[in-house]
Amino acid sequence: MKYYLVALFDNESHEAMESIQKNVCRKYKLSKNTPILHITLEAVEDPDFEKLYRVICDILKPYKKFKIETTGVLCSEPPYKSVNLKIENKGYIIRLARTINDTLRLHGFNVKENADNFNLHVSLGSTNYPNKEWSNKEYVAASLNTKSQTPYWLAKVDRIELWKATNNKKDMLVKSFPLKDY
Repeated sequence: MKYYLVALFDNESHEAMESIQKNVCRKYKLSKNTPILHITLEAVEDPDFEKLYRVICDILKPYKKFKIETTGVLCSEPPYKSVNLKIENKGYIIRLARTINDTLRLHGFNVKENADNFNLHVSLGSTNYPNKEWSNKEYVAASLNTKSQTPYWLAKVDRIELWKATNNKKDMLVKSFPLKDY
């Protein structure tokens, strides 16, 4: 089974992004239950949990809560049809993503091989959690509409979580790793 290491936002940052997400999902009837806003840092296949927890705790020891910068909208073309907030690939977030990938790979975990192509983003709307399939016309309209809002702001990451690949929010969380305060 696949598990995901994700970065999550503090309440204030989450609420700001959530308003755009709900607008996209409501307007195009994508999902009644919007997915939790997050940045996927890594995917791990069938891990040894004790070893994984220990390695993640060691990786996260020096990290404090940090800010990320959104730099506009990133749209994935069909067949994926997703509208995402693009995350600036610099600073703590990119360093953390690379460190997680490198360290987990060195400890024998099954993670992605090519860590040079980090495409960090926050999914606002996609066909992964659909009520219905997006038509091409709706996808183009959602992309243009979201791009016209030019979302730019700083958001604060306050924790890293390990999620199980499931659509049930109650069963998704495996472990939470809160980051230290400044």
